[in-house]
Amino acid sequence: MSKNIRFFSIFILGFTAYYFFDFLCFKSIQTFSKNTIHSKALAHVIAYSVTLIPLVITLKILLPQKNIFDLFSLNKPPVKGFLLTLIGTFPMLAGYFIHFNIIEKINFESLFINTISSAFFEEIIFRAFLIGILFRFTRLGFISSALLGSLLFAQVHLYQSRNIVELIEIFVITFLGSLFFAWVYFETEFNLWSAIFLHFFMNLYWEIFNVSENVSGNLYGNIYKLLSIIVVIGLIVYFKRKNKSPFLITRRSLFIKTREAQS
Repeated sequence: MSKNIRFFSIFILGFTAYYFFDFLCFKSIQTFSKNTIHSKALAHVIAYSVTLIPLVITLKILLPQKNIFDLFSLNKPPVKGFLLTLIGTFPMLAGYFIHFNIIEKINFESLFINTISSAFFEEIIFRAFLIGILFRFTRLGFISSALLGSLLFAQVHLYQSRNIVELIEIFVITFLGSLFFAWVYFETEFNLWSAIFLHFFMNLYWEIFNVSENVSGNLYGNIYKLLSIIVVIGLIVYFKRKNKSPFLITRRSLFIKTREAQS
């Protein structure tokens, strides 16, 4: 029991330190970096990288024997995640090409921030750390592990809302999206690259086509997004059954993992 209390205490304190460090310093680091290197995109990467330091320290305290790339699940093959999500998100690309126009002027620095940088760092923070560490190294199940991370993931996207209806829509969509990304991450053998590339492609197609001003979207925007989600799920289920690989997320691992689920 004392080990569990120690683990959760350090985990919570570590994330709290990250949260306030990010809240108080992210913009300052980003502004300083931008003024120094004159690149908004690189400044975004630097600010994210610096504010990740409390999470790295937390993981090395909790699991000192583990490699940090293993703890962030970045030691798995990127190509597998890339191919899975490239194929899986094709309905979005094809559907948006048919129903929407490509934006007239692309700001490549903003595109980099909203696709590559955001996808990479948000998956590390929310899926690998907040959700993945709890699921991988405690007895918490899928829902128990994903609840806090998904609530926070939804909360950080609420700035896009302009009224209460959009706020509710954005919250629900991003909360469920976080659960979906976590499921993909877990069921691809904890390959975070799957979630990163899925996040990247979905953001990319949303950004380069005139779909919507925020993630609440519209009819066609959400239809093709849903089709892509179904295809990704179908591909993962197909390959797991083909390889006779057991599913990690079952009724035995939803809230508290049973001994059978852990083994």
